Amino acid sequence: MSWFAAHLVMYVKLKDRPQNRFAAWENIVLLKADSEDEAFEKAERRGREDEGDDDGSFRWGGQPATWVFAGVRKLTSCQDAEKRPGDGTEVSFLEMEFGSQEALEQFVAGESVAVRFREKVRTANES
Repeated sequence: MSWFAAHLVMYVKLKDRPQNRFAAWENIVLLKADSEDEAFEKAERRGREDEGDDDGSFRWGGQPATWVFAGVRKLTSCQDAEKRPGDGTEVSFLEMEFGSQEALEQFVAGESVAVRFREKVRTANES
């Protein structure tokens, strides 16, 4: 069995009104699986399990809302995939490109900047 990091994208959908902006999270979860295909299936199952509205109590900006699973954006085999992850194990990475060194420095400082992700993404069709 090997360890994988699955990048699950979840977003907030308002129940009672249309929206033009969507808050989203990319949750990274560790999965243990015999193959990449099995890990991808487990990731999709986990994302679907995380959907919902907390029995109707979830609110976003005071409005009734629900979490929606958008998909698995990325699946990464962990460094030393055959070993149990521990202190210092790289479990995932993001490959990005910035328009300037200033933009990179702003990103590191936590400021809002444009970022281009440069990653190959696996889709369900590749299973």
